[in-house]
Amino acid sequence: MISPYDILGVPEQTSDADIKQAYLQRVKDNPPDRDPARFREIQEAFEAIKDQDSRLRHALFAVPRVEFDTLLAQAFGQSATGETMPADDFLKLASTLTIEKSLAQLTKMPS
Repeated sequence: MISPYDILGVPEQTSDADIKQAYLQRVKDNPPDRDPARFREIQEAFEAIKDQDSRLRHALFAVPRVEFDTLLAQAFGQSATGETMPADDFLKLASTLTIEKSLAQLTKMPS
């Protein structure tokens, strides 16, 4: 997970002016016509930490972005290097995601 601070290259205790300066430099180095995805990432990072209110909101409510494959790898103790998941593990995971089982459990609960 890359934090907005890492994306902009600033420490967490930096000032609003330094964050804006870092943002402008990153935008200058990564214009939207060269790499739109990187530009969008920089914009989102700046919006997340551009002032004290944003930084507080980010600290309290930001959910780290994690790839689904990384979560699966962590759940099954594999590295995220693209190893395939054993079929039995996949079936166990898939069996936990069925709506029918969840509904059946809810209907068994006494009211």
